[in-house]
Amino acid sequence: MSQPHEEAAMNATEARNDLFSLVKRAEREGRTTLIHKHRERALLAPLDRLPAARKADAFPSHALSAAQKDFGELITLAAQGQPVVLRRGRTPVAVLLPVDATSGALSSDTAAHTDAVPAGGAVKSPHDQDSGNVPRRLATLGDAIGAVLASGPTGGPTFGLPGLDAATGGLQSGRLTLVAAAPNVGGSLLGLAAARQTALVDNHRVLYAASGPNQADIMRRIISAETGGDYPRLKQGRLTQHEQQVAQELVQAPLLIDDGSELTAEAIAETAPYVQDLALVVVDRLQATHNARLPLSGDRLPDASQILASLARTLHVPVLAIVDSADPTLLGLLDADVMLTLAPTEDPSKVQVTVAERDFGAIGSAYLNPDLLHARFLDAGAAPVGRTDGEGTARSVGSAVERELAEAALPYTSGARQGLPASVTHVLAALRTALANGDQEALDELGPSLAETAAAPQLPDDDEGRRLSAALYAYNTAVSADTPGQPAATQPTADSGHILDDEDDEEAEEELQPGDEEDEPEGAVFPALKILKDAVARSKMHPIKVIRIEERESGPWPLINEHMDGEPRWVHPDVTSTRVPFIRENGKRVRRDQLDVPDTFGEGVLCLIDRNGSYPSACSAVPLAPNKLLHTGPLAAFDKASAGIYLIDIPEWNRTDMPHPLGRIIDRPDDQGRVWVTTPHIKQLEKLVREGHLAAMPVIHDSWTGKANESLFKPFYEATRKARTELVEIGGEPYKAYKTRLSIALRLLWPKRKEQKSPFWRSDWRMSMVAEASVRHWAVAFRAVQDGHKLIALRNVDAAVFWTPPGTPPATYRIGTGFGEVKAKFIQAGEMIPEGDD
Repeated sequence: MSQPHEEAAMNATEARNDLFSLVKRAEREGRTTLIHKHRERALLAPLDRLPAARKADAFPSHALSAAQKDFGELITLAAQGQPVVLRRGRTPVAVLLPVDATSGALSSDTAAHTDAVPAGGAVKSPHDQDSGNVPRRLATLGDAIGAVLASGPTGGPTFGLPGLDAATGGLQSGRLTLVAAAPNVGGSLLGLAAARQTALVDNHRVLYAASGPNQADIMRRIISAETGGDYPRLKQGRLTQHEQQVAQELVQAPLLIDDGSELTAEAIAETAPYVQDLALVVVDRLQATHNARLPLSGDRLPDASQILASLARTLHVPVLAIVDSADPTLLGLLDADVMLTLAPTEDPSKVQVTVAERDFGAIGSAYLNPDLLHARFLDAGAAPVGRTDGEGTARSVGSAVERELAEAALPYTSGARQGLPASVTHVLAALRTALANGDQEALDELGPSLAETAAAPQLPDDDEGRRLSAALYAYNTAVSADTPGQPAATQPTADSGHILDDEDDEEAEEELQPGDEEDEPEGAVFPALKILKDAVARSKMHPIKVIRIEERESGPWPLINEHMDGEPRWVHPDVTSTRVPFIRENGKRVRRDQLDVPDTFGEGVLCLIDRNGSYPSACSAVPLAPNKLLHTGPLAAFDKASAGIYLIDIPEWNRTDMPHPLGRIIDRPDDQGRVWVTTPHIKQLEKLVREGHLAAMPVIHDSWTGKANESLFKPFYEATRKARTELVEIGGEPYKAYKTRLSIALRLLWPKRKEQKSPFWRSDWRMSMVAEASVRHWAVAFRAVQDGHKLIALRNVDAAVFWTPPGTPPATYRIGTGFGEVKAKFIQAGEMIPEGDD
């Protein structure tokens, strides 16, 4: 009896060579192929011919690559009456059957009447009757129900984040899921989370197509996420012994990375079928901004998403792609079955993920805690379905000190690090559980145990140990402040600088107050704001002083933050820094630094350097763009005629006698390990490259720039310098009023509170000015180190500590009271370091 829609007969050798395409035709078109080997005959048929083949372990099954090797034997088995299921990865895709297995199921009427629709068969449209086109395959409702019931629970890949997995139901086979997030939110880390969970935990094969990050970036992020090690440190190639051990353990992980040049969606679709037992495809990333070096960018994204969606359906595997934009217009052009949109919340420690399906819209939501320092997200629980505003935020318990302690303890409570007593690990793990569950009662019960724990452990002297040590000390101090008569313990802090707390106020800027935006009255000692406004108004470039409110949530403005100042928070790695209590003359309790120097440094004293007027001095030549910043995208090289903000890789810095030239900027990389910097730091890096201190300039991946100007604030600088020369001699209230108005004027360049009025709103101007001050501070200290002086600590834009012979400050500094000059003071090692008016 004739078989409908069979191909011409093929011998086993031909079928073996063409196996992958034959299986595709069985899947897509319902084609059945007759295969013969000598006198043995078998059918390669779609699963609809034997629905039970979809059920796991119902029949012998073979992956396609393995089946191709043993194809002759499988044909013999099928011809003898034993069905053989063919799998792509873990998913059944076709079946080998004996020739007579389906003959009884086909009605003679089906063959006689070509317009009839056979169950699970195919039909031609009227105008296809004579065209020879392949008919489309139709499934009955019974076929669909049988397939679903036979397949059982999905059991597909997940993110390993319970709240998000509950909201999404995991990653579904045959579907394209897009993660949409603006830059710096961490979209790529969700792709990495799914890859880590699938390959490292579930031991299933993952194809990671990297368009942007390279294989070294991915490796470092995985190690950072798995061990809790700091990603910026790993970017510099500095791995602890434990991290190296973890890296060795991951060598055999089933994670395949394609970071080749010219990576296209077509290349991914061509490669994926050849990956045996493929469980997940991750595409990191689709870039919204056009980049000539990245095919997966710009206006090519809609076509790319269609190819990826087709790949998911063809291979019946989940495809997870990351797009670095949350623009609804762009997302509407992409062919996603499921959309996960990441958005910041009012709580900076959380982001919200909204889950939407193409046909139903939003179906769920979850909250995640971004831990970008360790290249990962942490679970914050599921959010109420249908709630996408701030009202859906899970109940938050615990103080900021308790939450930081829980995060600092994670490398130990997760088992990635050893070295804590079991009892301490148990208490810290209980703290994380109580915070995650919002269980205030459990948190209260942990109080005594946590207080005891905070004073107990001796921790390793590495990044993770110092962070936990600082967190324990902060917790102990907070408890002591609430318990009269309880002395606070002193603990070494992290090498990034001392811990800021409510008592560290002499260097902190007071909040701007209503009325600060008004010009000073006639006769004011120093009308700083009026002088600054006049300086800007005199520019022939017609500067734009205020960015309109409606423009501040788009373009470059959300990318600018206070950490772009590049201020160092650094202590020499061989020096121990401790915070000690101190009572000022006004009775206020504060804490100050105490630095202990090793004997190997030889004889000497601590030379305390305090730079005068760092901010107004920087105003003498700040490279900035007076007018709008335009999106200039990736740049082959820095253009000195332009200024603005630039997205770059963190350059490697191997010196241990100086902090990284980008200061604290490197502490907050995006999920690609890159940072945004202003023009002063770009110029600083260029100089370091010219002088041979850096191997090469980092690549500029993105930019927002305008025509550069360095003299916009110069009239303000000149007036400020003249006033200081006169008032520093007078001292008292006039000098104090001068400093106050100077600080207010410069902070009004970028008022932080929305309700604060100001004649300015230029975050780029403010951060360029502060960055210029940081660069100058770092550069002078570096010259001193090159001259042979030993730098002990470098902080903010004005404080440095050197180890020198008594009474001999480094010659690179000029002693005096003018701008750019410094005050020098000498104390013994171990003495408290005074600050401000101490």
